[in-house]
Amino acid sequence: MSNRLETHEVTNQSVVLEGHDAYRTNAQLREAVDRHGAGHASAELEELGRLAGSGEAQQWGRDANRNPPELHTHDRFGHRIDVVEFHPSYHRLMEAAVSHGIHAFPWADERPGAHVVRAAKMLTWYGVEAGHCCPISMTTSVLPALRNQPDLASRLEPQLTSRSYDPANVPIGQKAGITAGMAMTEKQGGSDVRANTTVARPLGSGGPGGDYELTGHKWFCSAPMSDGFLVLAQAPGGLSCFWTQRWRPDGTRNPIRIQRLKDKLGDRSNASSEIEFADIWAVMVGEEGRGVRTIIEMVNSTRLDCTLGSAAIMRQGVALATWHAHHRSAFGRTLDEQPLMANVLAELCVESEAATAVAMRLAATFDAEASEQEALLQRILLPVAKYWTCKRAPMHAAESLECLGGLGYVEESDLPRLFRQSPLNGVWEGSGNVICLDALRAMGRSPESLEVFLAELDLAAGGDARLDAAIAGLRKELGDLDDLEVRARSLVESMAVVMQASLLVRHAPAAVADAFCAARLGSGGPVAFGTLPPGVDCRSIVERNRPVVGS
Repeated sequence: MSNRLETHEVTNQSVVLEGHDAYRTNAQLREAVDRHGAGHASAELEELGRLAGSGEAQQWGRDANRNPPELHTHDRFGHRIDVVEFHPSYHRLMEAAVSHGIHAFPWADERPGAHVVRAAKMLTWYGVEAGHCCPISMTTSVLPALRNQPDLASRLEPQLTSRSYDPANVPIGQKAGITAGMAMTEKQGGSDVRANTTVARPLGSGGPGGDYELTGHKWFCSAPMSDGFLVLAQAPGGLSCFWTQRWRPDGTRNPIRIQRLKDKLGDRSNASSEIEFADIWAVMVGEEGRGVRTIIEMVNSTRLDCTLGSAAIMRQGVALATWHAHHRSAFGRTLDEQPLMANVLAELCVESEAATAVAMRLAATFDAEASEQEALLQRILLPVAKYWTCKRAPMHAAESLECLGGLGYVEESDLPRLFRQSPLNGVWEGSGNVICLDALRAMGRSPESLEVFLAELDLAAGGDARLDAAIAGLRKELGDLDDLEVRARSLVESMAVVMQASLLVRHAPAAVADAFCAARLGSGGPVAFGTLPPGVDCRSIVERNRPVVGS
């Protein structure tokens, strides 16, 4: 007897993308790692890539977002505890990231290209779940600032670089490994951190390395369950940088009060919070009154991670879209064989390759701090790459989602989570206007950095006539000083696109470089993805970027 409830057989559906090496199948990332002298880390990158491509890790990401953190301000007896409870999958993600050194690789590995290796790890792992990467990024970024206070850095560095993840809420002295956060912005100031009103009172003589009491409010505290934080506060001598901890050195609780967790568009697994300092203990880091200068290295590092995160979002969008299109058919052909869909997929791939290339070139400047040329390039490339890569991520995520049609709008596809995450990096550590103004400021204060930037572009001279014309046009645009601030966004966009084109012409397959120059250089620019001109080798571009299970 037939079962009348069995009304149909499921056919022509894709399969879940899992069981692949997310690093090895990312050709442009592998090539960038080798290009920047970090190929020695291939084995550990592939190990992380296999974990990132596993069904187990992907389920951790889904669970961590489906079960967001919960704030417990008091215990059942009414004692103030200020504890955030996370789903077990969040801790598994954190443990994996820390055990692979994503939180501190450049400070714990002396081999060449350590920042490049760490950047490749971040780009690979971010696609699994982005929210937990915030405390990972903060922990990476805190050490350069702490080194302005060498005695403090020497005490904390072994725990900050440890590959042991310990989420226990206990004093630092009882832990093998610790994580760090940051709290700079306040509700009255936003990006204008010099308007901060948190007050720091010296306990004793004060000064660098001295103990202080801090009272105030922070509008955004990243990762409030971190063991320690870098913060800004107004000391008698001006805005200064401080290190504080959830537990005082004497083992008592430091009264950092978590007021609420932010209800955010994306980044749901991360417990971004609003906090108050009720006379907390802290120690000054660096010179009094030079807080912004002290903490700026941390900010620069997190801006690199914003660029990497946006590139990772694009890569994940490409992986999911190309995989789906290869496994679903319409009108007698797979979707990726349909000319118009192939055009859309190829342009998504090209955009992803360009984002990865510029992000990894930026990471390489962090490895070459002893080189004056690389330091000068970083001053310009950091805001330029951060601005444009972050701007492109939401558009890219939306188009990747659409490649799956209605299936992409369903949470199970993972693309809605990717889409909600995509605007985050554009607003974190400097929104678009702030970043563009930083680029103008860098050019004004350090004209030689602009010359180094242009020299980097010229390395591709003669490789493509469209690029040569774009570089000449950019030089002319940079020479026009009228209404510079009003034109800041268009100028920075031009700088970013031309840099991406230069990198692709120099390093990418001819089909990729040709497609990018055809779509991005010239008048007007692209209106939507899927506008590559006839003659572009869409098939080879898509095949280069599509994940392969079992490879």
